[in-house]
Amino acid sequence: MRIIAGEWRGRRIAAPTSGPVRPTADRVREAWMSIVQHDLPDARVLDLFAGTGALGLEALSRGARWVDFVEADARTLRVLLSNVETLEAGSRCATHRGDALRFAERVQPQGAARAYDVCFADPPYRLGLAAQVAECWLAAPFATIFGVEHEARATLPDGGDTRRYGDSAITIYRAT
Repeated sequence: MRIIAGEWRGRRIAAPTSGPVRPTADRVREAWMSIVQHDLPDARVLDLFAGTGALGLEALSRGARWVDFVEADARTLRVLLSNVETLEAGSRCATHRGDALRFAERVQPQGAARAYDVCFADPPYRLGLAAQVAECWLAAPFATIFGVEHEARATLPDGGDTRRYGDSAITIYRAT
């Protein structure tokens, strides 16, 4: 895997050789970043179901100010921490080991502002988590822009803009 653009363009990051992680394909990540590129400079970003951290690290590379990574799997979290160290990004992010859906349910807006500018969610397929985390965001929008990757055939709540890339899709919601 590699960082596609920005400060760390072309730098390689590690991916687990086995386990529950299904890294976002480069072309899907590139399309996702193109959709939100104007919202990334100086943004506070939340990367739920972070896996290798590719989405959040790509956002940092493109100018985001801060990323909170949330990952439940200990083995995957070690890979994420290694990637943060490889890119020397530790002063610009925090990692949280835990359930991403529970983390999202606890996020509260800070005054009149949302807690995050952009949120990426890339839950495991076939567990219904994409719809659950989208419903969580719709109930209490904790980020101005919320994007979730899911199987192309999965049904998500109304209100988002869905783009399909083969068997995968991204649905982007924007707070009003």
